Amino acid sequence: MKISYNWLRSYINLDITREATSKILTNIGLEVEAEEPFESVRGSLRGLVVGEVLTCTAHPQADKLSLTIVDIGAPEPLSIVCGAPNVAAGQKVIVAPVGCTIYGSSEPLTIRKAKIRGEESFGMICAEDEIGMGKSHDGIMILDPSTPVGKQVSELFEIESDYLFEIGLTPNRIDSASHYGVARDLKAALSADKNVVLNKPQAILPARSGHLDISVEIANPEACIRYSGISITNIKIAESPQWLKNRLKCIGMNPINNVVDITNFVLHETGQPLHAFDADSISGYKVIVRTLPEDTPFITLDEQERKLSASDLMICNDKEGMCMAGVFGGLRAGVSGSTTSIFLESACFNPVWVRKTSKRHLLFTDSSFRFERGTDPNATVYALKRAACLICEIAGGQIASDVVDVYPNIVEPYPVELKWANLDRLIGIKIDHEVVKTILKSLDIEILQETATALKLSVATYRVDVRREADVIEEILRIYGYNNVGLTDQVNSTLSYAPHPDPEKLENLISEQLTAQGFNEMMSNSLTRSSYYDNSAIFTPDTEVKLLNPLSNDLNALRRTLLFGCLEAVAANLKFKNADLKLYEFGNIYELKPGNDRLLADSYHETRCLSLVLTGKKNPEHWSGKSQDTTFYSLKSAVYQVLSRMGINPVEMETETIADELFVIGMTGKFGKKGCVKMGQVQPALLEKFEIGQTVWYAELNWDVILRKTHQEVKFEELAKYPQVRRDFALVVDSTVRYENIRSIAFQVERKMLKEVNLFDVYTSDEKLGAGKKSLAVSFILQDENKTLTDKQIEQVMDKLQKAFEKQLGAVLR
Repeated sequence: MKISYNWLRSYINLDITREATSKILTNIGLEVEAEEPFESVRGSLRGLVVGEVLTCTAHPQADKLSLTIVDIGAPEPLSIVCGAPNVAAGQKVIVAPVGCTIYGSSEPLTIRKAKIRGEESFGMICAEDEIGMGKSHDGIMILDPSTPVGKQVSELFEIESDYLFEIGLTPNRIDSASHYGVARDLKAALSADKNVVLNKPQAILPARSGHLDISVEIANPEACIRYSGISITNIKIAESPQWLKNRLKCIGMNPINNVVDITNFVLHETGQPLHAFDADSISGYKVIVRTLPEDTPFITLDEQERKLSASDLMICNDKEGMCMAGVFGGLRAGVSGSTTSIFLESACFNPVWVRKTSKRHLLFTDSSFRFERGTDPNATVYALKRAACLICEIAGGQIASDVVDVYPNIVEPYPVELKWANLDRLIGIKIDHEVVKTILKSLDIEILQETATALKLSVATYRVDVRREADVIEEILRIYGYNNVGLTDQVNSTLSYAPHPDPEKLENLISEQLTAQGFNEMMSNSLTRSSYYDNSAIFTPDTEVKLLNPLSNDLNALRRTLLFGCLEAVAANLKFKNADLKLYEFGNIYELKPGNDRLLADSYHETRCLSLVLTGKKNPEHWSGKSQDTTFYSLKSAVYQVLSRMGINPVEMETETIADELFVIGMTGKFGKKGCVKMGQVQPALLEKFEIGQTVWYAELNWDVILRKTHQEVKFEELAKYPQVRRDFALVVDSTVRYENIRSIAFQVERKMLKEVNLFDVYTSDEKLGAGKKSLAVSFILQDENKTLTDKQIEQVMDKLQKAFEKQLGAVLR
């Protein structure tokens, strides 16, 4: 937010420096992020003087140039070559002598002695665009004949030098979103100085002298809290006076015309947005505050046609909409050069309604900025009268109606009880009660009743964010000064209990492991597109968590899987020709519990997940070997290593093959009824939506389930003294038999001596094995920790295994 230092001082008599003012503002919560000098005319016309053209003759070497002799009050007149067609003897003109710098163009120009077509020139006679006084370059500026020669040009015009404070306004401080609001806070901070006086501008309407009555109806009192208006006739639309243009230019606004400039001025003066309607555009002389049907076309001031939502609050006449309430005006009802009568609006709209309309149409204005955060419903009439007075004064208007004020439900000051004990407890020190009461009064917080233990207060309605006792205490501390709360000799500490297992420690452990394996950690936004889940059988609409006030349609819901964020990251990398990726992410996914009320906090459920993404080549290209593509087994290996590092035996996990809308083919794993992991090849149709043209392997692990299952106890065992023995089987089985079936049966048959089972070859051939058959080559590691195994013991174990495989799987040894 931009605040003009000169404008600010017109409301409060400051006897401190600009630097001290900036420091005070920062200390009371209005952080001054930057200070910039401002000049209403760049360069402030420094060095320019009034001159009189004594003679003007044609240049002998150029048809369009003139030779002039100009008196600027110096001992000798100047010889100046001038190219303006309107230069003539006897004129009073603006002269930039040698050494003067002018700022009309983007780059400053310092005048030097020059020779133009053989004639010396010792200065420049200026046009208005050359010194920043206008845009015309038709000829030089000609001054009043009575203007004294040699007078500094800066003394002829209202040139203002100012400083601009750039304030980082937080959302809870909308009461200070104006020059008067900032002055009001400064007065509170300087309340100890009795000489500091806050000057609120008068707003006394002139007597009514016309007749233009326009009625107002609020059809939606929920969306429109208060609506005030007044009619003004006999207006002359013209350029604003210089002082008004300077005020607006200083805060970065372009002056438009006197009426529009006044509404903008009062907005930045009081914080109350206003809007002026051309009264002739108000059909039926009636203003109705209501909504219009869905997709109603409406042309805004920027000449863009927009389709309205049925939830957009509109200011209408008896036929059509004229303005998007609190957001943006309409083209047909706006003030133009031919306007002679206006209806001036000053209203208070529901912040939620304005915020939704602003976000929906991507229209962000000074008005919507204030309405979205909450304006003072009891300030509408004052701001209306203030603007009406200025319009009558500057634009020659006449009041043509009484103030129309529709206020269905009056908003009273907010009652708050402040307990002294809570004040001391929250601030940490004891502040003198008289100091507290002085601060409260300076903040326009009225003390209704005082007891030994508490104060009953009435908070002014313009402090829209002060509703609770804690808010009042924050306001007191803000004015008292955070820097005045000293440190004590007392040291407090809190004993904290570290959960076991420590989730953060385990996440770091797995992150380090994955990073060591060549993975890169990624972080995606938990806000995502709701459209990702459209027409999904897996993600049903009744469990989706949608935002009530989304920043955009791309960020309008909470994610329900980490997959789409990962695919966005893959797509972004591919655009930068980074095709070989190994990514992982820890993040939460969200869902609404089925059948629960969306307004209840405990209706939502968060799940911590770990995602893994593989795509492209396993390893970079190298002369020593051919690079291979990543496969499902690359992904499965990484997942199993994560589980193993967490002390979980992956073999204990129940697995099942899947194929759904997310995966071409994949696998799920669970422990009991709790799903642990889902992984596989991402569907090409899904990849196409993200413009990904290569295979992507994805796994999502339920981290909460893994944490409950993890076993981090470390055990030490003596190394075995006796050797291991390996035996292999080549088992011909049905193609539906999985390796996990063989492994599970093996450990059921022999629990003591069987240490490892491993699949090292798979062979298929309908010709040699028969249709629907495959051969699995499996190794078995046997070991007795107390003695060396004999051939007889080994043969007994292998016989049992063979019979079990034959009986349960129908296996045959090759």
